[in-house]
Amino acid sequence: MFKADNWKDYRLLDTADGERLEKWGDFTLVRPDPQVIWHGEKNHKGWKKADGIYRRSRSGGGDWIKKDVPEEWIISYGDLKFGISAMGFKHTGLFPEQAVNWDWFSKLIKESGREIKLLNLFAYTGGASVAAAKAGAFVCHVDASKKIIQKAKRNAELSGIPNDRIRYIADDCFKFVAREIRRGNKYDAIILDPPSFGRGPNGEKWIIEESLDDFVELVCQVLSDNPLFVLLNSYTTGLSPATNGYILRKHTKRFGGSVVSEELGLPIEESGEFLPCGAASRWMP
Repeated sequence: MFKADNWKDYRLLDTADGERLEKWGDFTLVRPDPQVIWHGEKNHKGWKKADGIYRRSRSGGGDWIKKDVPEEWIISYGDLKFGISAMGFKHTGLFPEQAVNWDWFSKLIKESGREIKLLNLFAYTGGASVAAAKAGAFVCHVDASKKIIQKAKRNAELSGIPNDRIRYIADDCFKFVAREIRRGNKYDAIILDPPSFGRGPNGEKWIIEESLDDFVELVCQVLSDNPLFVLLNSYTTGLSPATNGYILRKHTKRFGGSVVSEELGLPIEESGEFLPCGAASRWMP
């Protein structure tokens, strides 16, 4: 398991009965989590004193029950800073388990001894983009949502990232990569964080089980002749780390190297166990 256990401003306090109890900076939140299929006593005092609770609706979606949670508050991870908000579909604007990936590729970028061009696809609010830019990479950040890209720009600003370090593109990732191939543009590193299901800005449909293999094949065509790494993340239940690793290995074979695939995990303070939080597959030459 790739364990994100270096946080100070984020703590996973407890898990039970389909929910996680978390501390994001000064605020405690309760959110549903499909991985938490176990029962528990919920003895931690935070369960009763949470500042925000997300409750699912029987008709789909859900709503936040908020007490004194602000519209945005700031947390840090090392020298990175992120704006946290109670967003739709239980989200906060950050996936803390990804910090273990930030540490991994930041070290590779810093130690590469060269200028790294990085492509971040389905880049969301830019946690990985900010980490990579802070490490010295020039980042192309692609996401279909203009609203989410504004949050990514905010995170870059909070972390003191120069404006010329990250280029933001609001586009369907499949179409953008196809155009980059035609243009002959290449990247030394690629991060892919595809959703289970989504739509592009013009209604383009994405279903991960139907599209992932073709998409990874396409993306690997924009790798430079001296690539540094490819990172494939997945939060889709049923797509195991081994499955994602197989796909990534299949399409990076011509570069040699190897793929390591593991679950991502966050330490649970109350139990001492780790909560599985999706999968990551890492290719290196």
